[in-house]
Amino acid sequence: MQRTPPEDSSVPRPSPSLAFSLPLVAWVAALALAGCASAPPPTPRPEAVKAPLPPTAPPATAGAPSLDAPASTGGPVMGVDHVAGFAAWRDAFSAQALQAGIQPRTVRDVLGRAQWQPRVVELDRAQPEFTRAPWTYLDSAVSPQRIAQGQAKLAEHSATLEAAAARYGVPTTVVTAIWGMESNYGSNFGTFRTVDALSTLAYEGRRRTWAQTELLAALRIVDQGDIAADRMLGSWAGAMGHTQFLPSVFLAYAVDADGDGHRDIWGSVPDVAASTAHFLARSGWQAHETWGAEVLLPPSFDHARADPGTRQTTAQWEAEGVKATDGQALPTLSGAFIVSPAGARGPAFLVGANFRAILRYNNSVNYALAVALLSRQIGGGGPVVAAWPRDLAPLSRQQLQELQEALNRKGFAAGTPDGVMGPATRAGLRGYQRSMGVVADGYPTVELLERLTAPE
Repeated sequence: MQRTPPEDSSVPRPSPSLAFSLPLVAWVAALALAGCASAPPPTPRPEAVKAPLPPTAPPATAGAPSLDAPASTGGPVMGVDHVAGFAAWRDAFSAQALQAGIQPRTVRDVLGRAQWQPRVVELDRAQPEFTRAPWTYLDSAVSPQRIAQGQAKLAEHSATLEAAAARYGVPTTVVTAIWGMESNYGSNFGTFRTVDALSTLAYEGRRRTWAQTELLAALRIVDQGDIAADRMLGSWAGAMGHTQFLPSVFLAYAVDADGDGHRDIWGSVPDVAASTAHFLARSGWQAHETWGAEVLLPPSFDHARADPGTRQTTAQWEAEGVKATDGQALPTLSGAFIVSPAGARGPAFLVGANFRAILRYNNSVNYALAVALLSRQIGGGGPVVAAWPRDLAPLSRQQLQELQEALNRKGFAAGTPDGVMGPATRAGLRGYQRSMGVVADGYPTVELLERLTAPE
């Protein structure tokens, strides 16, 4: 999921006594509108599914949207009275919730008491000044402490995790690794009430359509009785529980594994394990495959081909001279491709369908690699063999934007300059590297930026 900054638990929460009540006239109007609309059929309860089914379309990512997602237009003007504006928005949105089939009692008692959370807006608008190098990210994500905690959790809940693995074909170590990545094994899954956070984001307007959709899903969860609104806690961006499901993902993939009639990803480890495994299974996880392996690339390897779009069989990669670092045969992978997150100077990995399934959880190569490596070491495997190029300083967002602008000026299309290293920027940078006669790995460095921006 994320990748959202940790919440500031020191920010005081508004007292429930300050909760607003919906004006009577708004309720009359909302109920009248609801009476004219036909409610959609309730979402089927996924816990009734006893075996994973192939998804008809790629599932939504489990966590919150990237901080780099484009902003929506509109939203409240900064500096206005947000408390009053939020109350007016909430009254108006009540009619939309009723039209969507949310029960009047939930609209009144849950949405009607939603609180404006300025800290949510602060976190949503915050952008890190510097990007993190892959090795810095992995040092933290796959730390010795997290590995040891994962091994302890795996031992403590072995029967529960094995049951989820048997049902969905996802290894216990992978589910445990995601648990560790998302909430540090349940020790920090957020303190924001999900309805408050999503209501604030829906009113604030940067991602209004997305937030409104997730808010309606959260209200539907309350309607279905899975969790009380005051226990529906998560991150500022609406991701919830031990493994940080968004409300819409919860509705589609959460599982009642302990049989108590509720899908509880906040308090039931069986539900957490089964729900996470169910999501991955429906995202394309192949039970007979591993996620991948660290590999050695041949000296003649074209690093521009280290890209998710370049897929072929394991045998084809072997024929090109790609070898496993441990000297064993390469694993058989579906649609195998190479990832080298630090460019030509760093480690390389051959990955396949299961790596792509992890990317459905959080569309970040660094995140997927962290889950894969953490799961391997929780299971007793070793760390990365090749050295990371730790002498390379990461570029700041401003420097990345300057690099994008310079590439565009020189005719190497890098997309809209936004300070985010995406596929278009990587392709443009590779084109520039080819023109300079250097390895075209698409990895941004200070040296390349200086070359691009040097006076001609």
